[in-house]
Amino acid sequence: MNKINGYTEEEAKTLVEFIKEGKSRGKTLTYLFEAYGLKHGRAKGSVRNYYYAFMKNEKRDERIVRLLDGSSLSVEKIREFTEEETDEVLKNILKEKSKGLSVRRAIFNLSGGDDKLMLRLQNKYRNTLKKEPQRIAAIAERLGLTEEVQTLRARAEGRRVERPVLPDQAFLQRRLENEINALYDRLAQALKAENERLRTENKKLKEELLAK
Repeated sequence: MNKINGYTEEEAKTLVEFIKEGKSRGKTLTYLFEAYGLKHGRAKGSVRNYYYAFMKNEKRDERIVRLLDGSSLSVEKIREFTEEETDEVLKNILKEKSKGLSVRRAIFNLSGGDDKLMLRLQNKYRNTLKKEPQRIAAIAERLGLTEEVQTLRARAEGRRVERPVLPDQAFLQRRLENEINALYDRLAQALKAENERLRTENKKLKEELLAK
């Protein structure tokens, strides 16, 4: 079955009609992406990404032209970050990460819950991490984030960095291993006792059958 950017033509048609109807009622795209996702079992972000990719090809794919059927659906043109803005975005994300937060949480905090801004920040960080990890490493170095620098430089060189195990972590790791070993011992003893009980019952049953 032919697909349009990963959706079947029927799915794409359903999304277009849903967006058309929602926009006619004054609903925002953010609201519609979430509502469509809930209704069809898709994540809001994936619906949003699909719609933007779909509209990006509106003049190059005849199937999309046919589905839009002259409608006024559109997407806002997203302004690209300047080089200075990119460095500032990366610096702020790294500062949030240095507090022990995940990238996702750091971006959420910086966007103030604004979905569009969150998507822009996320895409910028991911694209830079993929194409220019050394750029992020340089910013991390200026911020004094040594561990982050090591990880990013290793990524740029295509190698992995084993993070050192701190004393407290080593203690917790040993304790966890001891607890797991103790659990295995208890399970083995319980299994041995159960097998012995079954053998005894089986022997008794055989004796009763022979006595009849």
